[in-house]
Amino acid sequence: MPAAIRSNAMCNRARFKGEPETLFGSVAELFRERPRDNHFDPQELRPKGRAYVVREQDGIRGWDVMSWDVLGGKGAWPLTNVRNLGAPQWQRLAEDPKNRCIVPLTEFCEFTPDKHDLGDGKPPLKGEVWFSVTDQPVFAVAGFWQHTEIGDAFAMVTCDANALVQPVHPKAMVTILGPSDIDTWLGGSYAEIAALQRPFDETRMRVRGPVFPTRRDER
Repeated sequence: MPAAIRSNAMCNRARFKGEPETLFGSVAELFRERPRDNHFDPQELRPKGRAYVVREQDGIRGWDVMSWDVLGGKGAWPLTNVRNLGAPQWQRLAEDPKNRCIVPLTEFCEFTPDKHDLGDGKPPLKGEVWFSVTDQPVFAVAGFWQHTEIGDAFAMVTCDANALVQPVHPKAMVTILGPSDIDTWLGGSYAEIAALQRPFDETRMRVRGPVFPTRRDER
């Protein structure tokens, strides 16, 4: 797979504790019927899993359900995050507002760089470090989507890591949008949205962890 479309080894876990509501200037309605199968868990975002996004269609800003792998299973691994918006295949999508979306999150996860010995006689493992926004219980992450053979699918847009995320994941973090940025991301020019691809203010974020949910009663 060309380097321009390789997935960053980052932010492949996130959470959204909610259901569609009038957030980010949207109506509290889905563009398609909510999945009824037991595999749909929009509160726990994982690669290839289905999640809620907010996008615009026919002048309406509403909610949708898409798979978190913008290549729709065509890559060697799920492509969940994109950094290089200037790459031709991504610029083609990002230039058109109808291909943009925002991803509502409560928190996102990065794994610790090093493994931890928990003293339980089992092999060391990496911990989960969770980040959230202090003044936005639900915050918006920049994203874009496209039609694929398996259905509509999206990726989150990443940027340089801020001072809070950098010790855990030095290379990048998700692009968090402030409330005043959402209209621009969903409807602005390519130059305007490219300017939004920047680290979020670390003083408006909190961090917790590391936690080890596979070995301890914590999450």
